[in-house]
Amino acid sequence: MKAYIFPGQGAQFVGMGKDIYQQNEEAKALFEQANDILGFRITDVMFEGTDEELKETKVTQPAIFLHSVILAKALGADFQPEMVAGHSLGEFSALVSAGALNFEDGLRLVAARANAMQKACELQPSTMAAILGLDDFTVEDICHRVSDVVVPANYNCPGQLVISGSIAGVDKACELLLEAGAKRALKLNVGGAFHSPLMESARVELAAAIEATEIKAPVCPIYQNIDAKPYTDPAKIKENLIAQLTGPVRWTQTVLHMLQDGATSFTEVGPGNVLQGLVKKADRSVATSSATLPQTDAE
Repeated sequence: MKAYIFPGQGAQFVGMGKDIYQQNEEAKALFEQANDILGFRITDVMFEGTDEELKETKVTQPAIFLHSVILAKALGADFQPEMVAGHSLGEFSALVSAGALNFEDGLRLVAARANAMQKACELQPSTMAAILGLDDFTVEDICHRVSDVVVPANYNCPGQLVISGSIAGVDKACELLLEAGAKRALKLNVGGAFHSPLMESARVELAAAIEATEIKAPVCPIYQNIDAKPYTDPAKIKENLIAQLTGPVRWTQTVLHMLQDGATSFTEVGPGNVLQGLVKKADRSVATSSATLPQTDAE
Protein backbone atom coordinates (compact mmCIF):
# COMPACT_ATOMS: atom_id res chain seq x y z
CA MET A 1 0.00 0.00 0.00
CA LYS A 2 1.18 3.50 -0.84
CA ALA A 3 1.53 5.85 2.11
CA TYR A 4 2.03 9.58 1.57
CA ILE A 5 3.51 11.65 4.39
CA PHE A 6 3.64 15.44 4.80
CA PRO A 7 6.32 17.37 6.75
CA GLY A 8 5.84 20.01 9.43
CA GLN A 9 7.60 23.11 10.65
CA GLY A 10 11.39 23.00 10.27
CA ALA A 11 11.42 21.56 6.74
CA GLN A 12 11.46 24.96 5.04
CA PHE A 13 14.30 26.31 2.88
CA VAL A 14 14.74 29.38 0.67
CA GLY A 15 13.79 28.52 -2.91
CA MET A 16 11.17 26.00 -1.88
CA GLY A 17 8.41 25.58 -4.46
CA LYS A 18 10.03 27.76 -7.12
CA ASP A 19 10.49 24.84 -9.52
CA ILE A 20 6.82 23.86 -9.18
CA TYR A 21 5.73 27.48 -9.79
CA GLN A 22 7.85 27.74 -12.93
CA GLN A 23 7.02 24.34 -14.42
CA ASN A 24 3.29 23.93 -13.77
CA GLU A 25 0.61 26.46 -14.74
CA GLU A 26 -2.00 25.08 -12.32
CA ALA A 27 0.56 25.29 -9.53
CA LYS A 28 1.42 28.88 -10.46
CA ALA A 29 -2.26 29.83 -10.28
CA LEU A 30 -2.60 28.24 -6.83
CA PHE A 31 0.48 30.06 -5.52
CA GLU A 32 -0.94 33.37 -6.79
CA GLN A 33 -4.31 32.56 -5.20
CA ALA A 34 -2.47 31.94 -1.92
CA ASN A 35 -0.79 35.36 -2.17
CA ASP A 36 -4.25 36.93 -2.47
CA ILE A 37 -5.75 34.94 0.42
CA LEU A 38 -2.84 35.69 2.77
CA GLY A 39 -2.65 39.38 1.84
CA PHE A 40 1.08 39.33 1.12
CA ARG A 41 3.33 37.72 -1.47
CA ILE A 42 4.45 34.64 0.40
CA THR A 43 5.97 33.39 -2.86
CA ASP A 44 8.54 36.21 -2.74
CA VAL A 45 9.68 35.02 0.71
CA MET A 46 9.63 31.34 -0.29
CA PHE A 47 11.55 31.82 -3.54
CA GLU A 48 13.88 34.75 -2.83
CA GLY A 49 13.63 35.63 0.89
CA THR A 50 16.12 35.16 3.70
CA ASP A 51 16.28 32.29 6.18
CA GLU A 52 15.18 34.67 8.93
CA GLU A 53 12.11 35.85 6.99
CA LEU A 54 11.15 32.27 6.23
CA LYS A 55 11.48 31.27 9.91
CA GLU A 56 8.65 33.60 10.98
CA THR A 57 5.80 31.35 12.09
CA LYS A 58 3.22 33.29 10.05
CA VAL A 59 5.34 32.54 6.96
CA THR A 60 6.81 29.12 7.77
CA GLN A 61 3.59 27.23 8.33
CA PRO A 62 1.69 28.39 5.22
CA ALA A 63 4.87 28.08 3.14
CA ILE A 64 5.36 24.41 4.01
CA PHE A 65 1.64 23.76 3.58
CA LEU A 66 1.65 25.38 0.12
CA HIS A 67 4.73 23.51 -1.05
CA SER A 68 3.19 20.19 0.02
CA VAL A 69 -0.38 20.54 -1.24
CA ILE A 70 0.54 22.22 -4.53
CA LEU A 71 3.15 19.52 -5.22
CA ALA A 72 0.54 16.84 -4.49
CA LYS A 73 -1.86 18.51 -6.97
CA ALA A 74 0.93 18.85 -9.56
CA LEU A 75 1.55 15.09 -9.36
CA GLY A 76 -1.84 14.58 -11.00
CA ALA A 77 -2.64 10.92 -11.67
CA ASP A 78 0.65 9.91 -10.04
CA PHE A 79 -0.81 10.87 -6.67
CA GLN A 80 -2.81 7.82 -5.60
CA PRO A 81 -2.68 7.61 -1.79
CA GLU A 82 -4.00 4.57 0.06
CA MET A 83 -3.16 6.12 3.43
CA VAL A 84 -1.82 9.53 4.49
CA ALA A 85 -0.33 11.21 7.56
CA GLY A 86 1.28 14.53 8.37
CA HIS A 87 3.69 15.60 11.10
CA SER A 88 2.06 18.39 13.14
CA LEU A 89 1.36 21.15 10.56
CA GLY A 90 1.64 18.42 7.90
CA GLU A 91 -1.68 16.99 9.07
CA PHE A 92 -3.42 19.94 7.36
CA SER A 93 -1.48 19.27 4.14
CA ALA A 94 -2.49 15.61 4.31
CA LEU A 95 -6.16 16.50 4.78
CA VAL A 96 -6.21 18.82 1.76
CA SER A 97 -4.29 16.38 -0.41
CA ALA A 98 -6.69 13.56 0.55
CA GLY A 99 -9.73 15.67 -0.34
CA ALA A 100 -11.06 16.25 3.19
CA LEU A 101 -10.40 20.01 3.06
CA ASN A 102 -10.46 22.31 0.07
CA PHE A 103 -7.34 24.34 -0.75
CA GLU A 104 -8.68 27.73 0.32
CA ASP A 105 -10.09 26.53 3.65
CA GLY A 106 -6.91 24.59 4.39
CA LEU A 107 -4.74 27.65 3.80
CA ARG A 108 -6.98 29.87 5.93
CA LEU A 109 -6.86 27.35 8.79
CA VAL A 110 -3.08 27.08 8.57
CA ALA A 111 -2.73 30.88 8.61
CA ALA A 112 -5.09 31.06 11.61
CA ARG A 113 -3.12 28.29 13.33
CA ALA A 114 0.20 30.07 12.77
CA ASN A 115 -1.13 33.37 14.13
CA ALA A 116 -2.78 31.72 17.15
CA MET A 117 0.40 29.81 18.00
CA GLN A 118 2.49 32.97 17.65
CA LYS A 119 0.21 34.78 20.11
CA ALA A 120 0.36 31.86 22.55
CA CYS A 121 4.17 31.90 22.37
CA GLU A 122 4.18 35.58 23.32
CA LEU A 123 2.02 35.00 26.41
CA GLN A 124 4.69 33.02 28.25
CA PRO A 125 8.39 32.31 27.57
CA SER A 126 8.60 28.65 26.64
CA THR A 127 10.71 26.24 24.60
CA MET A 128 11.32 22.68 23.39
CA ALA A 129 14.23 20.21 23.52
CA ALA A 130 15.10 17.04 21.63
CA ILE A 131 16.01 14.10 23.86
CA LEU A 132 18.18 11.48 22.18
CA GLY A 133 19.02 7.97 23.31
CA LEU A 134 16.34 7.25 25.93
CA ASP A 135 13.23 5.10 25.76
CA ASP A 136 9.85 6.85 25.72
CA PHE A 137 8.78 5.61 29.15
CA THR A 138 11.81 7.12 30.89
CA VAL A 139 11.26 10.50 29.22
CA GLU A 140 7.56 10.43 30.09
CA ASP A 141 8.26 9.48 33.71
CA ILE A 142 10.80 12.25 34.25
CA CYS A 143 8.55 14.87 32.65
CA HIS A 144 5.76 13.85 35.03
CA ARG A 145 8.10 14.32 38.00
CA VAL A 146 9.04 17.93 37.13
CA SER A 147 6.87 20.50 38.92
CA ASP A 148 7.01 23.12 36.13
CA VAL A 149 5.15 22.55 32.84
CA VAL A 150 6.98 20.05 30.61
CA VAL A 151 5.48 17.25 28.51
CA PRO A 152 6.48 14.81 25.74
CA ALA A 153 5.55 16.64 22.51
CA ASN A 154 6.94 14.88 19.44
CA TYR A 155 7.52 11.12 19.39
CA ASN A 156 9.69 11.34 16.27
CA CYS A 157 11.31 7.92 16.08
CA PRO A 158 12.66 5.27 18.47
CA GLY A 159 15.23 7.02 20.68
CA GLN A 160 14.19 10.57 19.74
CA LEU A 161 11.48 12.37 21.70
CA VAL A 162 10.99 16.15 21.82
CA ILE A 163 9.79 17.67 25.08
CA SER A 164 7.93 20.97 25.39
CA GLY A 165 7.02 23.40 28.16
CA SER A 166 8.10 26.37 30.24
CA ILE A 167 11.79 27.30 30.11
CA ALA A 168 12.24 26.24 33.74
CA GLY A 169 10.40 22.97 33.15
CA VAL A 170 12.38 22.04 30.04
CA ASP A 171 15.70 23.00 31.67
CA LYS A 172 14.97 20.85 34.73
CA ALA A 173 13.80 17.92 32.63
CA CYS A 174 16.92 18.11 30.43
CA GLU A 175 19.11 18.02 33.54
CA LEU A 176 17.31 14.94 34.91
CA LEU A 177 17.19 13.20 31.52
CA LEU A 178 20.96 13.58 31.04
CA GLU A 179 21.46 12.13 34.52
CA ALA A 180 19.21 9.23 33.48
CA GLY A 181 21.44 8.45 30.51
CA ALA A 182 20.22 10.53 27.58
CA LYS A 183 22.92 10.89 24.92
CA ARG A 184 21.86 14.48 24.25
CA ALA A 185 19.30 16.99 25.44
CA LEU A 186 19.31 19.61 22.70
CA LYS A 187 17.35 22.84 23.18
CA LEU A 188 15.57 23.75 19.95
CA ASN A 189 15.52 27.17 18.31
CA VAL A 190 11.74 27.56 18.43
CA GLY A 191 9.50 30.36 19.58
CA GLY A 192 7.42 28.42 22.07
CA ALA A 193 6.12 25.21 23.61
CA PHE A 194 4.26 23.58 20.73
CA HIS A 195 2.06 20.56 21.52
CA SER A 196 1.92 21.38 25.23
CA PRO A 197 -0.70 22.82 27.63
CA LEU A 198 0.87 26.25 27.01
CA MET A 199 -0.83 26.21 23.59
CA GLU A 200 -4.31 26.17 25.18
CA SER A 201 -5.18 29.72 24.08
CA ALA A 202 -4.22 28.80 20.50
CA ARG A 203 -6.28 25.60 20.72
CA VAL A 204 -9.38 27.54 21.74
CA GLU A 205 -8.90 30.08 18.96
CA LEU A 206 -8.25 27.44 16.30
CA ALA A 207 -11.12 25.24 17.51
CA ALA A 208 -13.63 27.93 16.54
CA ALA A 209 -12.13 28.18 13.04
CA ILE A 210 -12.05 24.39 12.56
CA GLU A 211 -15.64 23.97 13.76
CA ALA A 212 -16.76 26.58 11.23
CA THR A 213 -14.95 24.85 8.34
CA GLU A 214 -16.38 22.03 6.23
CA ILE A 215 -14.37 18.81 6.41
CA LYS A 216 -15.40 15.89 4.21
CA ALA A 217 -14.49 12.21 4.33
CA PRO A 218 -10.99 11.83 2.81
CA VAL A 219 -10.35 9.52 -0.15
CA CYS A 220 -8.28 7.28 2.15
CA PRO A 221 -7.65 6.96 5.89
CA ILE A 222 -5.62 9.70 7.58
CA TYR A 223 -3.52 8.61 10.54
CA GLN A 224 -3.80 11.51 12.99
CA ASN A 225 -1.13 12.78 15.36
CA ILE A 226 -3.12 12.68 18.57
CA ASP A 227 -3.40 8.86 18.79
CA ALA A 228 -1.72 7.58 15.59
CA LYS A 229 -4.92 5.84 14.45
CA PRO A 230 -6.63 6.01 11.03
CA TYR A 231 -9.77 8.12 10.54
CA THR A 232 -12.24 8.89 7.77
CA ASP A 233 -15.14 10.32 9.82
CA PRO A 234 -15.19 14.14 9.45
CA ALA A 235 -16.44 14.75 13.01
CA LYS A 236 -13.62 12.68 14.52
CA ILE A 237 -11.08 14.29 12.19
CA LYS A 238 -12.13 17.74 13.44
CA GLU A 239 -11.97 16.63 17.08
CA ASN A 240 -8.48 15.20 16.64
CA LEU A 241 -7.27 18.23 14.70
CA ILE A 242 -8.33 20.52 17.55
CA ALA A 243 -6.70 18.29 20.18
CA GLN A 244 -3.44 18.26 18.21
CA LEU A 245 -2.30 21.73 19.32
CA THR A 246 -1.99 20.80 22.98
CA GLY A 247 -1.46 17.06 22.48
CA PRO A 248 1.62 15.13 21.36
CA VAL A 249 2.62 14.24 17.81
CA ARG A 250 2.80 10.44 17.96
CA TRP A 251 4.85 10.02 14.79
CA THR A 252 6.71 6.87 15.83
CA GLN A 253 3.41 5.19 16.61
CA THR A 254 1.86 6.51 13.38
CA VAL A 255 4.57 4.96 11.21
CA LEU A 256 4.33 1.64 13.08
CA HIS A 257 0.54 1.57 12.71
CA MET A 258 0.78 2.32 8.99
CA LEU A 259 3.28 -0.50 8.58
CA GLN A 260 1.04 -2.87 10.53
CA ASP A 261 -1.87 -1.88 8.29
CA GLY A 262 0.02 -2.77 5.15
CA ALA A 263 2.10 0.25 4.08
CA THR A 264 4.80 -0.93 1.68
CA SER A 265 6.20 2.47 0.64
CA PHE A 266 6.31 6.00 2.07
CA THR A 267 6.47 9.03 -0.23
CA GLU A 268 7.24 12.38 1.40
CA VAL A 269 5.35 15.26 -0.20
CA GLY A 270 6.86 18.66 0.58
CA PRO A 271 10.20 20.29 1.35
CA GLY A 272 13.08 18.19 2.67
CA ASN A 273 13.37 14.52 3.56
CA VAL A 274 13.24 14.53 7.37
CA LEU A 275 10.24 12.24 7.59
CA GLN A 276 11.87 9.61 5.38
CA GLY A 277 14.73 9.43 7.86
CA LEU A 278 12.29 8.99 10.75
CA VAL A 279 10.48 6.20 8.86
CA LYS A 280 13.80 4.43 8.27
CA LYS A 281 14.54 4.61 12.02
CA ALA A 282 11.32 2.67 12.59
CA ASP A 283 11.94 0.13 9.78
CA ARG A 284 15.10 0.19 7.67
CA SER A 285 13.68 -2.18 5.07
CA VAL A 286 10.70 -0.07 3.99
CA ALA A 287 10.90 1.88 0.72
CA THR A 288 10.93 5.68 1.03
CA SER A 289 11.09 8.44 -1.58
CA SER A 290 10.45 12.14 -2.21
CA ALA A 291 7.60 13.23 -4.46
CA THR A 292 8.92 14.79 -7.65
CA LEU A 293 7.24 16.63 -10.50
CA PRO A 294 6.33 14.55 -13.57
CA GLN A 295 8.55 15.25 -16.58
CA THR A 296 7.06 17.75 -19.04
CA ASP A 297 7.83 18.90 -22.57
CA ALA A 298 8.83 22.30 -21.13
CA GLU A 299 11.90 20.82 -19.49
